[in-house]
Amino acid sequence: MSSQPSTPRIVHCPTCGEAAPYSTSNPYRPFCSRRCKLIDLGQWANEEFRIPEAEKPLPDSE
Repeated sequence: MSSQPSTPRIVHCPTCGEAAPYSTSNPYRPFCSRRCKLIDLGQWANEEFRIPEAEKPLPDSE
């Protein structure tokens, strides 16, 4: 039995929404192209996307 499915899973590109195969044959997965992958990278670099920071507890005032 093969670990690869016979037909690749199709996902929507996070940047443009176009259908893209999610398989080893697509070096840009989950994106549809190099362009979309670089657009996403640029958005992270410009801090348009952020991972929220955990809120720090307030110090006790005495």
